[in-house]
Amino acid sequence: MSSNAQYIPGLEGVLAAQTSKSMVDGLAGKLIIGGFPLERIAPRAGFEEMIFLLWNDRLPNAKELTAFLDELAELRPLPLATLDLLKSIASKDLDMMDALRIGAGTIGLMAPSDGQDEWNAKRLVATFPTIVSTAWRLSQGKQPIAPDPKLGHAANYLFMLEGEIPSEFRTRALETYLNTVIDHSLNASTFTARVIVSTASDFVSAIVGAVGALKGPLHGGAPGPALDMVFEIGTAEKAEPYLRKKIEASERLMGFGHRIYKVRDPRAEVLSEAARALYEDDGDMQLYQLVQAVEKKAVELLEEYKPGRNLQTNVEFYTALLLHGLGIPVPMFSPTFAVGRVAGWLAHCFEQRAAARLIRPKAEYTGETDRQWIEIDQR
Repeated sequence: MSSNAQYIPGLEGVLAAQTSKSMVDGLAGKLIIGGFPLERIAPRAGFEEMIFLLWNDRLPNAKELTAFLDELAELRPLPLATLDLLKSIASKDLDMMDALRIGAGTIGLMAPSDGQDEWNAKRLVATFPTIVSTAWRLSQGKQPIAPDPKLGHAANYLFMLEGEIPSEFRTRALETYLNTVIDHSLNASTFTARVIVSTASDFVSAIVGAVGALKGPLHGGAPGPALDMVFEIGTAEKAEPYLRKKIEASERLMGFGHRIYKVRDPRAEVLSEAARALYEDDGDMQLYQLVQAVEKKAVELLEEYKPGRNLQTNVEFYTALLLHGLGIPVPMFSPTFAVGRVAGWLAHCFEQRAAARLIRPKAEYTGETDRQWIEIDQR
């Protein structure tokens, strides 16, 4: 090891890749995706446009977008082997992230011999909503719903979960969410995917690894508990005593604080507006207003009790509100996140494949170096 090499726990601040996919500025609260500030593109673009942007470094024209939509629609149905596997595990009471991991691992079964990366990428993006919705319905004792080729990616996901074609407002809300979480620089799951691809392995293996990384609560987070906290509070006037009690008991306030962002998470800003539009359309603004009141009081109290820590609202807080408003159950929050993030993982897989460089950092050895062998009868 060179004399200037230094061990940094968690690789904090270490530059491990170059990417054109997204940029996070935690101090300024900015997120750039494909060259666009998040707030400029997430509420406007279709999810398929976002995928095309990250994979091609430009937005598609009308003809390209139509062709891309048709390609994804054709690839959405699951192979029979995948469907049989999901049926066989439906009674096992598996975490939905485990079901997604198992299902995703089967997607390479029908890959062509040439152009495998591109085919696998499209197949993975297309089938993630089908895998997740199928696994969920089977776990609830319901029959899976086949994808509708006439619907777009976000609308299809809601249709396969519920069996009803969603409204324009509901589709736009989910699309904004998927756009918002599609990529976030070199996070743990993205780094996992890049490491696997750097070994010259296939994209399916990389995405299975990324799903495994996302399952961990230190990365995937827990948006469900953020909303549970709001439900426990119940009314705005109860927010302060409830939150003070939690903070004084050294309990974490779910939905606040982030490893990178030292100001309000820009994704929370975008999702807050998407949730407002969704709840206005549904005619139920009471919960939205309660969430805003809890957020305001929580930020005030965190600054009072932990001055200078900059514990601001993160993406989990409004993720929970938005997905709840869409009727997506809590066990499906993380898999729904993966439905959006898989496109970003794959964008990084393409980028890493082009780099053609094995990721192989060093480790600092801390063990002994001169142990003596002892025969087993003398130990």
